[in-house]
Amino acid sequence: MLVTKTKIESRCGIVCSECTFHKDSTCEGCLNITKLFWGDQCPVKSCAEEHKHDCCGRCVHFPCDILNAFSYDKEQGDNGLRIENCKQWCQDIKEDL
Repeated sequence: MLVTKTKIESRCGIVCSECTFHKDSTCEGCLNITKLFWGDQCPVKSCAEEHKHDCCGRCVHFPCDILNAFSYDKEQGDNGLRIENCKQWCQDIKEDL
Protein backbone atom coordinates (compact mmCIF):
# COMPACT_ATOMS: atom_id res chain seq x y z
CA MET A 1 0.00 0.00 0.00
CA LEU A 2 1.28 3.44 -0.98
CA VAL A 3 1.34 5.95 1.84
CA THR A 4 1.70 9.57 0.84
CA LYS A 5 3.05 12.28 3.10
CA THR A 6 0.55 14.75 1.66
CA LYS A 7 -3.21 14.45 1.63
CA ILE A 8 -5.21 16.39 -0.93
CA GLU A 9 -7.93 18.15 1.08
CA SER A 10 -9.90 19.96 -1.64
CA ARG A 11 -10.12 20.36 -5.38
CA CYS A 12 -9.07 24.03 -5.34
CA GLY A 13 -6.33 23.94 -2.70
CA ILE A 14 -8.25 25.18 0.32
CA VAL A 15 -6.99 23.44 3.45
CA CYS A 16 -10.26 22.00 4.77
CA SER A 17 -8.74 20.82 8.05
CA GLU A 18 -8.17 24.48 8.99
CA CYS A 19 -11.73 25.59 8.16
CA THR A 20 -14.20 26.17 10.99
CA PHE A 21 -17.07 24.72 8.92
CA HIS A 22 -15.09 21.48 8.53
CA LYS A 23 -14.14 21.40 12.21
CA ASP A 24 -17.78 21.97 13.19
CA SER A 25 -18.81 19.13 10.83
CA THR A 26 -21.01 21.45 8.78
CA CYS A 27 -18.94 20.54 5.72
CA GLU A 28 -17.03 17.36 4.91
CA GLY A 29 -15.06 19.01 2.10
CA CYS A 30 -15.74 19.04 -1.62
CA LEU A 31 -14.00 15.69 -2.15
CA ASN A 32 -16.62 14.03 0.05
CA ILE A 33 -19.89 15.78 -0.76
CA THR A 34 -22.09 16.17 -3.82
CA LYS A 35 -24.07 19.22 -2.70
CA LEU A 36 -22.38 22.16 -1.05
CA PHE A 37 -23.80 23.09 2.34
CA TRP A 38 -24.16 26.75 1.39
CA GLY A 39 -26.33 25.85 -1.59
CA ASP A 40 -24.46 27.39 -4.51
CA GLN A 41 -22.54 25.28 -6.98
CA CYS A 42 -18.79 25.85 -6.98
CA PRO A 43 -17.38 26.33 -10.49
CA VAL A 44 -13.98 24.96 -9.42
CA LYS A 45 -15.52 21.78 -7.98
CA SER A 46 -17.70 21.33 -11.08
CA CYS A 47 -14.78 21.77 -13.47
CA ALA A 48 -12.46 19.42 -11.55
CA GLU A 49 -15.15 16.75 -11.36
CA GLU A 50 -15.94 17.15 -15.06
CA HIS A 51 -12.27 16.54 -15.84
CA LYS A 52 -12.11 13.72 -13.24
CA HIS A 53 -9.45 15.42 -11.09
CA ASP A 54 -9.31 15.23 -7.33
CA CYS A 55 -7.20 18.40 -7.34
CA CYS A 56 -6.86 21.25 -9.84
CA GLY A 57 -3.09 20.79 -9.70
CA ARG A 58 -3.47 17.66 -11.84
CA CYS A 59 -5.04 19.55 -14.75
CA VAL A 60 -3.09 20.50 -17.88
CA HIS A 61 -4.77 23.93 -17.71
CA PHE A 62 -3.62 24.58 -14.13
CA PRO A 63 -3.95 27.27 -12.94
CA CYS A 64 -6.92 28.18 -15.12
CA ASP A 65 -9.02 31.35 -15.22
CA ILE A 66 -11.67 29.77 -12.97
CA LEU A 67 -9.17 28.88 -10.23
CA ASN A 68 -7.36 32.21 -10.54
CA ALA A 69 -10.63 34.15 -10.22
CA PHE A 70 -11.58 32.11 -7.15
CA SER A 71 -8.15 32.40 -5.54
CA TYR A 72 -7.79 36.14 -6.10
CA ASP A 73 -11.43 37.07 -5.32
CA LYS A 74 -11.48 40.22 -3.17
CA GLU A 75 -13.94 38.77 -0.62
CA GLN A 76 -13.16 35.05 -0.48
CA GLY A 77 -9.76 34.74 -2.09
CA ASP A 78 -6.44 34.03 -0.44
CA ASN A 79 -4.06 35.83 -2.81
CA GLY A 80 -3.00 32.61 -4.54
CA LEU A 81 -2.30 30.44 -1.49
CA ARG A 82 -4.70 27.70 -2.61
CA ILE A 83 -2.93 27.54 -6.00
CA GLU A 84 0.37 27.01 -4.21
CA ASN A 85 -1.26 24.30 -2.07
CA CYS A 86 -2.42 22.46 -5.22
CA LYS A 87 1.09 22.63 -6.65
CA GLN A 88 2.63 21.32 -3.44
CA TRP A 89 0.09 18.53 -2.90
CA CYS A 90 0.51 17.18 -6.43
CA GLN A 91 4.30 17.51 -6.34
CA ASP A 92 4.54 15.67 -3.01
CA ILE A 93 2.37 12.84 -4.30
CA LYS A 94 4.47 12.51 -7.51
CA GLU A 95 7.61 12.27 -5.34
CA ASP A 96 6.02 9.49 -3.28
CA LEU A 97 5.32 7.31 -6.33
